Amino acid sequence: MPTDASASSAAAPYVLAVDFGGTKVEAALVDADGRLVEGSRDRRPTGRTATVPDLEASVGGVVRAAYASLPAGGTVIGIGIGSAGPIDRQRGLVSPLNVPHWRDYPMRDFVAGVAAELGLDVPVTLEMDGVAITMAEHWVGAAQGVDNVMGMVISTGIGGGLIVDGRVITGPTGNAGHIGHVEVGDIRGEDTFGNPYALEAMASGPHTVAWAQQHGFAGGTGEELAAAYAAGDAVAAEAIARTGTA
Repeated sequence: MPTDASASSAAAPYVLAVDFGGTKVEAALVDADGRLVEGSRDRRPTGRTATVPDLEASVGGVVRAAYASLPAGGTVIGIGIGSAGPIDRQRGLVSPLNVPHWRDYPMRDFVAGVAAELGLDVPVTLEMDGVAITMAEHWVGAAQGVDNVMGMVISTGIGGGLIVDGRVITGPTGNAGHIGHVEVGDIRGEDTFGNPYALEAMASGPHTVAWAQQHGFAGGTGEELAAAYAAGDAVAAEAIARTGTA
């Protein structure tokens, strides 16, 4: 996916994109070609122990920071939120499984309120993160020109999104494709609902790192595991292969 919009016209329209997950929330400005505006990306923590005020501070903080990077003369025409699920797309609510202090939280309204404080009167759209990433890959990424796609998010949790016959399938609540709790067999682990057989119990980012650590990996993050894999580390390669074939 293109990642640098530094050459974009400053007067062009931009969208402010928000990605909310079980470990962090990020926001950035995106141009009409799907490229991130250089320097606009901001990241802040979320997580299991974060309180509602903590989470609001992080979400509000990344939105404000991304907007502060708007090129001179540029215009934000909308805000898009991709959130870990489940969500209620119609009502704009989120209940991320790995963020227990947010249950039926009005994420869309909260972000709209932050936008209003910034003087923005623009549409705010909420999608499940797996749906959002699948749409992005279909637009400017690996799934361009493909009519039938299943995209996946492998992060703190596991999510997914569906495109069938060129149409995005969201389901009645926006959660179609949310596959992290599909049972995958005799797997030992523990996911967010305590189901030891769920895909998320084997193949999420934290569980992949934990398995690698049990087999001698010294790192502590998914980024470090990916770097070790790229460098040819045998344990990292086995951990990622195990996740990829779950």
